[in-house]
Amino acid sequence: MEKTVTRTEMEKYVARMLDSQLRQVVEEYVEKNELKLKEISIIERVVRVEEELKAMREVFETRFEALQRELAARFEAVDKRFESMDKRFSVIQWMIGILVGIPALTITVIQLVKVL
Repeated sequence: MEKTVTRTEMEKYVARMLDSQLRQVVEEYVEKNELKLKEISIIERVVRVEEELKAMREVFETRFEALQRELAARFEAVDKRFESMDKRFSVIQWMIGILVGIPALTITVIQLVKVL
């Protein structure tokens, strides 16, 4: 007994086989590509983060250099103020010396004249 298969039955059988096999292949393909897309997405994010860090590093270095220049200028200004104060103290020391020395010298001369 030979059973003959009609064209319609054969098409239905092939359609079912293709449907099950094709579905499995497509699902595997999509799954693999989803993983690849996730990997690519992660790589893109890493690249963006690295670029942002580089930009932030450049900004930080620029600000740090500007801060150092500003601090150097402030230290120079403070040094000039101290030099100015040193000169003032020197003048004050001389004035005190003269103001104390002249009366002391005068008193000494008067005392010597009285003794002689």
